[in-house]
Amino acid sequence: MGQNTLPPDGGDDNILPVDLKAALEERYLAYALSTITQRALPDVRDGLKPVHRRIIHAMSEMGIRANSSFKKCARIVGDVIGKFHPHGDQSVYDALVRLAQDFSQRYPIVDGQGNFGNIDGDNAAAYRYTEARMTDVATLLLQGIDQDAVDFRLTYNEEDEEPVVLPGAFPNLLANGSSGIAVGMATSIPSHNVHELCDAALHLIRNPEVEVEKLVEFVQGPDLPTGGIIIDSRESIIEAYKTGRGGFRVRSKWQTEDLGRGGYQIVVTEIPYQVQKSRLIEKIAELLIARKLPLLEDIRDESAEDVRIVLVPKSRAVDPTILMESLFKLSELESRIPLNMNVLSMGRVPKVMGLKEVLVEWLAHRREVLQRRSRHRLAAIDRRLEILGGYLIAYLNLDEVIRIIREEDEPKVSLMETFSLTDVQAEAILNMRLRSLRKLEEFEIRTEFDTLSKEKAEIESLLASDEKQWQTIAWEIGEVRKKFAKATELGRRRTQFASAPEADVEAIQQAMIEKEPVTVVISEKGWIRALKGHIADTSGLQFKEGDALKVAFPAQTTDKVLIVTTGGKVYTLGADKLPGGRGHGEPLRIMVDMENDQDVLTAFVHDPHRKVIIASQAGNGFVVAETEMVANTRKGKQVMNVGMPDEAKLVVPVRGDHVAVVGENRKMLVFPLAQLPEMTRGKGVRLQRYKDGGISDLRCFAIADGLTWDDSAGRNFVRTKEELVEWLADRASAGRTVPKGFPRSGKFSG
Repeated sequence: MGQNTLPPDGGDDNILPVDLKAALEERYLAYALSTITQRALPDVRDGLKPVHRRIIHAMSEMGIRANSSFKKCARIVGDVIGKFHPHGDQSVYDALVRLAQDFSQRYPIVDGQGNFGNIDGDNAAAYRYTEARMTDVATLLLQGIDQDAVDFRLTYNEEDEEPVVLPGAFPNLLANGSSGIAVGMATSIPSHNVHELCDAALHLIRNPEVEVEKLVEFVQGPDLPTGGIIIDSRESIIEAYKTGRGGFRVRSKWQTEDLGRGGYQIVVTEIPYQVQKSRLIEKIAELLIARKLPLLEDIRDESAEDVRIVLVPKSRAVDPTILMESLFKLSELESRIPLNMNVLSMGRVPKVMGLKEVLVEWLAHRREVLQRRSRHRLAAIDRRLEILGGYLIAYLNLDEVIRIIREEDEPKVSLMETFSLTDVQAEAILNMRLRSLRKLEEFEIRTEFDTLSKEKAEIESLLASDEKQWQTIAWEIGEVRKKFAKATELGRRRTQFASAPEADVEAIQQAMIEKEPVTVVISEKGWIRALKGHIADTSGLQFKEGDALKVAFPAQTTDKVLIVTTGGKVYTLGADKLPGGRGHGEPLRIMVDMENDQDVLTAFVHDPHRKVIIASQAGNGFVVAETEMVANTRKGKQVMNVGMPDEAKLVVPVRGDHVAVVGENRKMLVFPLAQLPEMTRGKGVRLQRYKDGGISDLRCFAIADGLTWDDSAGRNFVRTKEELVEWLADRASAGRTVPKGFPRSGKFSG
């Protein structure tokens, strides 16, 4: 330490007060912008993010072409991070690996040698073991980069230059797709078929006003590296390509294999994109152990190079379509591929684009590349023609040129003065070799001069004509289409299209639940449980202090249970979802959103083919189909509109053709069922008229069979049609006093 240890400003440590909010906003915005433009979003022109562009450029600088030998990935990664991309080596290597994986990239940009990972999700070998070189796709992306096709900028340390964007003769954005998460925005673009993209681009060149609907005739939908089947409607696909937002449902490809004697197994040969095969099989095995797949016996992975997942059904009677539908619902054998074409327009502005916009920007970029390459070539031709012009003058005056060179002190100046030459021409003449002075050379120079003059005229006419430029671009696109045609192994379409089979939704629901008998028990205070097996005698059931049995009935775990409350609401619960029989179960109010002032009226197993009459205390009612009572949410479904003090009182299955109603005033009325309306929701109509009191009981019956009831002693009574004549009247009448022998309880069953 020296004598003076104080800072030169006398101790002030240069602390500046900063408004925290302003500083955070400014810095977070800077971070967000750099993430959007320098990391997460691809450029619409070459479809690459900066890391991928730098990898390709570094390989190009190292001379690693598609036809050269493989080089260690460690060298490539080292060059990328040393010269262009100051980030972690692992992130760069991961990006390089992904460019080489044929199950990640539809058209791999890097040709890898060694272990580059697999569809099971295993990682690639370390970069000291693997080797790589370019593919033809990378060659196309770079085509013309040395001909001033694109702008270059300084690298992070300003020692080298890197391209801002690649020339991109290959429609890479849509062909290979892209995904990334930036700050406040994300992108997700699936891969497509190059043959189809080229067809769409050529059609767009011919008809710039074309609508997306027409382009989708060429680009039917994504073409994913791992195949699969897209089951979306044409309308939703068109809508997604129009707006640049949407998604595609992709299903695994499967078929049945006959094992003889009526037996079969299902073989899955293609799985959805970006689904890890090993994880998928683990998930299905877990579902199997958890007994969520009662139709499936076993799952085996018999994959080698190709995917082969074998699914063994429980029995030969199992419908393969229903088994697969249940698997599609529960596992990643069906997956949704999102579409969010959020890209950097012209390399700067993040924007969600539709299919047409993306193709228009790519074609505009190709046109700019063509113009820049043409101008670059034109400048080179002009330079060469200038030199050739000087050579011709030298040949025509060879002796004089030799004399000037031999005798003059400053031959260059003399040559320029004598023959009106430019500096470049004089320099070229002075640098000529003596062997070039032979007679033949003059002829060759004239030929080259004429050829270049002709080429210059062609390029000038190309630059002057929009039509010629588009013709050239169309020819280039045609060459790409030829190279990646559907007839080639790489170019053939992998992902197919189909509509989802119209399977019975109920049957699929059943297929996902193990079918077992249970007894559903609900207590007076609204506690619910499901005991295993069908229990005939419910007298031994235990309840909490002050609680008792409300209703108990047999069901299967595959059944839906409908619970009707006094407030006229219906809730639906799957019998398999009910708490087990140990203890007292759980309060219904935890499982559904039931109002505190309402109680359970009744509960029963849902029968989609049945109708019921629902009646209120005041004597209103209507017929409702059970399918209309099913509620898919916790909130339930309001079926009967009742207001306090009135409440729902009876739910009776519809049978026969007449209805018998008994009031609390012990008067009975019988009227035709046809007089009751069928509704999905409402207050209903008056069943019977009362001065005071309300309804006591209700029964549906066929009048030809007569009306039956049981008394408290268990005796059975029947009143025939003739005997019921005095009670027969229209709905909403007061009725007559109940017949002799009718139970004191006012109920039809004791």
